[in-house]
Amino acid sequence: MNLSTIRAPRKSTEKRKRVGRGMGSGMGKTSTRGHKGQWSRSGARLIRGFEGGQMPLHRRVPKRGFKNIFREEYAVVNLDRLAALGETEITPESLKKAGVVNGKQPVKILGNGELKTAITVHAHKFSKSAQEKIAKAGGKFEVLQ
Repeated sequence: MNLSTIRAPRKSTEKRKRVGRGMGSGMGKTSTRGHKGQWSRSGARLIRGFEGGQMPLHRRVPKRGFKNIFREEYAVVNLDRLAALGETEITPESLKKAGVVNGKQPVKILGNGELKTAITVHAHKFSKSAQEKIAKAGGKFEVLQ
């Protein structure tokens, strides 16, 4: 590639379509909108998903199940991840600093993995297996509110 082979990107030099500027332009009179109908008028606006009066798809398909709007999402962390940090006192702030959680969600500790050392863990929720393994390793767990 050199300066003699460089060309402008396709369509970058195309002129703008000017409508409604007389018959000689080929886009006069109806200004490419056709005759009559909703889209030929100014101010034509439709709601999203409108299908010309037919029942819209989002109303035709069946709705199933129940969506709990009060559901609380937790950032889950397993015990093997805590053991890999190598700290004795673990809080949501220390997990955020280590890049394990993003800090926006409450933290839940799950019992996947093994603990060899006694650690103190502060989190919003613990699974039963995580509680048992922390206690078995000689550590403590504190539930935050």
